[in-house]
Amino acid sequence: MTDGDAPTRVQRQAPKPVDGRTAVVVVVSTRAAAGVYTDETGPIIRDWLNARGFSVADPIVMPDAAVAESLAAALREEPDVLLTTGGTGLSPDDRTPEATAALLDREIPGLMEELRRRGLDATPMALLTRGVAGVAGRTVVMNLPGSRGGVRDGLAVLDPILDHLLGQLSGRRDH
Repeated sequence: MTDGDAPTRVQRQAPKPVDGRTAVVVVVSTRAAAGVYTDETGPIIRDWLNARGFSVADPIVMPDAAVAESLAAALREEPDVLLTTGGTGLSPDDRTPEATAALLDREIPGLMEELRRRGLDATPMALLTRGVAGVAGRTVVMNLPGSRGGVRDGLAVLDPILDHLLGQLSGRRDH
């Protein structure tokens, strides 16, 4: 076999970041952080953001008790987008909404209203998510449920408006 006969390897390349946009994904799950199970929602969010041109590292997985500190640390990086998954229910240790709300400058209630409405089509349990969405500085922050379906619903809500929202936050008037 000559060099010309060598098989060609196709490497998957991440999309080029759009205008240097960055994002952080935080998975809030005590059991996933302890290795009881492997989180499946964080990679869905990361891949969705990558496909839209965001530079995003692997999801940060943390126990519920560490959510406030982790969100504050993530916001210090000043990402364009910070999405969380998990910790939005009514279990005694679910504190993601409270930790998030304390860091927001402005809430965007319509995002969560629409997420719950879409989720209701699949399960009445969607009404139990207490997640919040808003802006911290110039970072869009949204809590997504810890289920794959809830994450997909939340991403579907963000999909048609995220670029416009980021444009508004940056002061661009072309959106």
